[in-house]
Amino acid sequence: MSDISPFKGKSGIKRILNATQYSIAGFKSAFVNEAAFRQIVLINVVLIPTSFFLNVTAFEQALMVAVCLLALIVELFNSAIEAVVDRISLERHELSKNAKDMGSAAQFVSLSIIFFVWLIILVR
Repeated sequence: MSDISPFKGKSGIKRILNATQYSIAGFKSAFVNEAAFRQIVLINVVLIPTSFFLNVTAFEQALMVAVCLLALIVELFNSAIEAVVDRISLERHELSKNAKDMGSAAQFVSLSIIFFVWLIILVR
C-alpha cells in the first residue's frame, strides 16, 4: 500500500500551475464568503499605500506592510479552520467552539500587531 495521497498533484511546472490555481480559488472563496477577509483586505488597501507616503525608513515600511499581510494570512487560516469545523458538523460542540475561538484569537493578535507596530513607528 502506498503512503502517497491520490490527491497529490504533479511535479515541476504542472505542480506550480496547479498550486497557483488553487491559491487563486482560495483567495476568491475567502473574498466572496468571508466578511472578515474583505474587511482585512480593505484595511490593507488603506494602510499599505499609506505606508509609502510616510516619513519612515525602508525597514519600517517593510515591517508595516508585512504585519498587514500577516493579518490576511491569519484570516485565511481562521476561515479554513471554520470551514473544516463546519464541514465536520454544524452541531454545537465544545471542541468546535474552542477551534473557532482560537482562530479568532489568532486574528485578534495579528490585528493587535498591526496596531502596535504602526503606533510605535508613527509615534517615535
